[in-house]
Order: sequence, then C-alpha cells, then structure tokens
Amino acid sequence: MRPFILGATAALASVVLINSAALAKSSIRLELAGSYKTGVYGEGAAEISAYDCATKRAFVVNGDSESIDILDLSDPANPVKVGALSVLDYGSPNSVATARGLIAIAVEAEPKTEPGHVLFYTVTGTFLSAVEVGAQPDMLTFTPDGKSVLVANEGEATEGTGLPNPVGSISLIDIAKGPRHAVVTTLGFEAYNGQKTQLIAKGVRFVDPNATVAQDLEPEYIAVAPDGSRAWVSLQENNALAFVDLKTKSIDDIVGLGSKNFALAANPLDASDKDGKINIVNWPASGFYMPDGLVAFSGKGKTYLISANEGDDRDDFLPGGETARVKNLKLDPTVFPNASTLQQDENLGRLTVSKLDGDTDGDGDYDQLFAFGARSFSIWGADGTLAWDSGAALEQITAAALPADFNSDNAKNNSFDTRSDNKGPEPEGVAVGQVNGHLFAFIGLERIGGVVAYNIDNPLAPTFVQYINNRDFAGDAEKGIAGDLGPEGVEFVPAGHSPTGTPLLIVANEVSGSTSIYYVKRVP
Repeated sequence: MRPFILGATAALASVVLINSAALAKSSIRLELAGSYKTGVYGEGAAEISAYDCATKRAFVVNGDSESIDILDLSDPANPVKVGALSVLDYGSPNSVATARGLIAIAVEAEPKTEPGHVLFYTVTGTFLSAVEVGAQPDMLTFTPDGKSVLVANEGEATEGTGLPNPVGSISLIDIAKGPRHAVVTTLGFEAYNGQKTQLIAKGVRFVDPNATVAQDLEPEYIAVAPDGSRAWVSLQENNALAFVDLKTKSIDDIVGLGSKNFALAANPLDASDKDGKINIVNWPASGFYMPDGLVAFSGKGKTYLISANEGDDRDDFLPGGETARVKNLKLDPTVFPNASTLQQDENLGRLTVSKLDGDTDGDGDYDQLFAFGARSFSIWGADGTLAWDSGAALEQITAAALPADFNSDNAKNNSFDTRSDNKGPEPEGVAVGQVNGHLFAFIGLERIGGVVAYNIDNPLAPTFVQYINNRDFAGDAEKGIAGDLGPEGVEFVPAGHSPTGTPLLIVANEVSGSTSIYYVKRVP
C-alpha cells in the first residue's frame, strides 16, 4: 500500500484525507477493521450487504455464485464466511435487507423481463416463502416497523432491441402476519400513460419514444420516511422521484430533479480524459442529477432525502443509443460562439452527454449540453426541492488525496483521469448514521473507490469529515492485489447493534468482490 495521510490520524487503508477543522468538534474517524475477499474479480461477487445484530452476521449479494454470502462479523477485524443462501432456482440476486429476524432477497428472473421474486429466510438460513413481484426487482428495503418490504422493480428493456420492455413498478409486501402470509400490492405507472407532456413540463426525462410512460419509468432505489408513512423512489434515468403514500398504497406524484449548472462558480468539473492533468474548472454544460442511492433522514425537525448522484444512461437498451461526445454534436453558434475551441479533446469535446436532450428550439443543433450525473451528493426537501449540493467537492477531495490516480477507473490501475469525461468519481451508494449524538452521511465512490464522510447535523450546510479508500493503486486488479474496487453498497451499523459496541460501516465492493468493515470511531 502507498499511504497518503493528511492530518494527524494514521490508518490501515491506502488513503486517509481528514478535515482537521471538523475534527476539532465532536466528530468521527473511519478506520479499516478487516475485509472478506471472495477472490473473484469483475463478476459482482460483493454488491449489497445487510447486517443482523442478533447473529452478528452480514448477508452479502454475490452475483457470481447467484447467492447470498453469510459473513460472521463477531470480530470485525476477521470477517469469516460461514455459509451461503443459493437463489439459483429463482434467478439472480440484486439486493438484500434484514429486519426482525428475517432476510428479504430481491431476485430477478431469467430473462429479467419476466416477473421477479422476493425470497424470505430466517437469519439462521431457513427458507420461509417466495412472492412474485414486478420485472427486475433491483432494490428492496424494510419499513421502519419491519412489517412491510418495499421493492423497486426496474423493468429494464432487453439490451440492443429495446423489446420486450416491461413496465417499471413498486411492490409493497405486507408481512405483518409473517412472510408465509405475505400480501403483495404492486404499483405501476399506467395511470400516467396519458400524461407524458405534463410530466415533461415537471422536468421528468423520457428516453424511448416508442415506450409508454409506464415502460419508460424505471425505479432504481427506495427511501422510506423515518415514521414509515411515505416513500420516495428514484427513477434514475428519468432524473425524477416518485412519491408513494404507504398508508393509501398509491403513487401520488412524480417530480423531475432538474440539472446542475457546471458553469456556476460552485460547480466546476474535470471534463476531459485526454488533457493529461487535473483540471477542475467551469464549463458551459449541465448534469442531470440522476440519483442511485437514496436515504431519508430527520434533521432539524424536518424530513430530508440524501442522494448519490451517479448518473446513468440507456445506451445499451435503446436502439441507436442516447450518448454522444460533445465534439460530435452540432452546437448552436449563438449559444456557443467558441464551439471549435470547446470541442477540442482537451477541453469539453470528450465529455459524454445526452444526444436526446438539449436541442431546445428543435432546429437540429444543441443549445444546451447535459451530462449524466452531477458528480456530487445532494440533500433534498421532502417535496423534492434541492436543499444543498456538494458542488465540486468530491472531485476536489479525491484530487487532493490521490493526485496521481485522480478519476481512475475501478477495473484497473494506472488509469489516471480516464473517468473525467464520464461521471468522474461516480457517487453510487449512501448511508446515514448517528454517532455520539451527531448525524453523518457516508458516500461510496464507485470508480476511484473509497468512502467520503460528511457531518449533516445541519442538512443545509454539511461539512466534510473524512475520505478513506482501501485501494492499492500499485497492485494488479485482476490478480486481486489492488484492494477494494468498485464500492456498490454502503451500510451503517449503529453502536447498539455492533458486535463491539463501536459503530461500523460495511462496504461491498463489486469489482474486487470484497467486503470491508470499518470502525466508525468517536473523536472526543
């Protein structure tokens, strides 16, 4: 490992960047406890985790073996695999959650355009039941009381042809009488099929002109209100949120999230992978927020949402694709009088943008440029109004910590700057947890790797606390000696549930197939 340390705190991980000012107050420090390695590279052998405090076990989605790995975390410094739950008879696992002694697993069918299932087990591994849900259940979560499971059924189209294209949906599974007596209510978007124009006016993005609204809307992630009354569902590629009333079991609104202006002073980015340097500056482009991970929390007496603004496209699913390089677009000469300079590779030319959006006057050239993702995490009001955004901080933090490996890819080392043209560090997962009376957010960065921690006691003015990355940039990724690659799932374990009494952060790394456990230590 090649350590980079800023501040007074050493760590076992390869990178520790600490905000010394934040540590002057009551704060936290992440320290690597231990890792479990499957030894499987690039096959999704560690994706999403769920922890059960009674058994001190973590349950981790292993897409390579089509199973849930069971890890004993009694000693977080020495996680041990003690078993696995195969779901091969039903398909491929996408997500896992635990509550009240139960495990729920979201499993997509083969082919994934067919209805999927949610499987229920006890935390000791006894199968209880399976229920049918919508196509491609991509994420699930329990409600706070543990009496229901909510499922985001993404309903992606078939790659290449775009057909068949199942509808996206949200399944509400009532297990108040136990999983063997589960009652499933699946909410679709068919009622909105005649309202595409109105939804576009509200900022909802549509991709496939041949799809109905119900087919085009694709649920990605679910956040549940702390009181269990409401849920918010990220419709990632649509750059929107769906609002679900859990009392009436209905979708009562869909709102667009807008875009982030990279020309504003607070929002610079590095847009080129061909300039051979870190160059975080303002450009005349915007980015759709397009959140993946989404969490609801209470702060200052209100409910807020926190999103990891990854960005995503349907290039593989839409015939003809939807992405383009800026250099290959015809730019409006009035809006972009310096187009020839902007479109050079070392400037804005390499940036990946949408070719479906931006021709606002319909004259065949582009008046605006929209990238995928905002390279940030955001805090939103319960109504979907933007309250705060991290701006350029994620790129700036990683540039300070890893100047020789800035905007690296997660598939291999020696990939400096290769992601600058496409989503940068790519924030993917997010978790929120309370430590010593203070509230913190943890954001996983899918490409360069690692986790960024922020204090969010004031949701309108979060403060950076720490960046930690258990990746060895001198190692060979395919040989499994490069540490953690591609953090997908991030889970916080509070002190009262931790086997050691110290809060934990569990990070499942999709590319390296490793699951790492961090101590979340109080700083007095």
